[in-house]
Amino acid sequence: MEESKISVEQRGHVLLIGLNRPAKRNAFDVQMLNELAVAYTKLETTDELRCGVLFAHGEMFTAGLDLANVAPEVAKSNGVLKFDEDAIDPLNLYRERTKPLVAAVHGKCLTIGIELILAADMAVASENATFAQIEIKRGIFPFGGATLRFPQTAGWGNAMRWLLTGDEFDAPEAYRIGLIQEITENGKHLEKAVEIAERIAKQAPLGVRATIESARKVQTEGFVKAKEHLTPQILELFASEDAKEGVQSFLERREGKFQGR
Repeated sequence: MEESKISVEQRGHVLLIGLNRPAKRNAFDVQMLNELAVAYTKLETTDELRCGVLFAHGEMFTAGLDLANVAPEVAKSNGVLKFDEDAIDPLNLYRERTKPLVAAVHGKCLTIGIELILAADMAVASENATFAQIEIKRGIFPFGGATLRFPQTAGWGNAMRWLLTGDEFDAPEAYRIGLIQEITENGKHLEKAVEIAERIAKQAPLGVRATIESARKVQTEGFVKAKEHLTPQILELFASEDAKEGVQSFLERREGKFQGR
C-alpha cells in the first residue's frame, strides 16, 4: 500500500484537505489526484461537513502536475483527467462539488494549483505566494479549467497576460485580478482560511448551497435561466426548518443554530 498523498482532518463542520507530497513539491501524480477526489467526495457526501479548506504541507502549495506520471493516463483517457465515476472532480468540470471550499496557498503555486483555486469558491494566500500557469512553456495549454475560468475571474486581458506568457506573478497581483481574496502574513494563510470556513459553516447549509447553485447557474446557463430559477428556489428555502430558525434567531437577537433541514 502506497503512503497517502492527501491528508484529511475534520474540525467540527469543516474538513481540512492537505496536499501531502512535500518531497516532490506536492506535484500531482495519478494517485494524488485520485486521493484528492476521494477527499472532495467525503466533503460532499458527509452530512455534518459544511465547508472544506484546501491547503498544502511543506514549503509550497504545488509544483503542478507530475507530467511523466500523469500524461500517459491522460492520453489513455482521451485527453481528460479521469476520476472514478462517483467521485467529485476537484476541478469541478464533471461531477461538481456543491459545498463551499476555501483554498489556502503559500509558496509556489503552479499550473493545476491555479486551476484548483479557480475551482474553489475563494482563496487566501500567504504574502510569499507566487503563481504561474506555465503549460504554454511546455507546448500545451491548461486543460483543467484555467482557460474557462481565468478570463471569467480576472477579465480577458489579465488572464491572457499570464496564460499566454507563463510568467510568474506574486500575491498582490493575484489579489488585484481576483484570483485570491485575502493576503496574510507568511504562515497565517491556513489559520485565516479555517476562520473563514468556520464562519461559513455557521450559516444555514441549505442557504449556502442554494447561493452557490444560483451563482453557478449564471455562469453555466446564463442570466435569464438563472433568474427563472430564483423564485422556486427561494420558495423551497422558505419552507425549510433553517429558514424558520433564521427568523426566530432574528427576533431573539441571537445567532441562528442551523441543522441543514
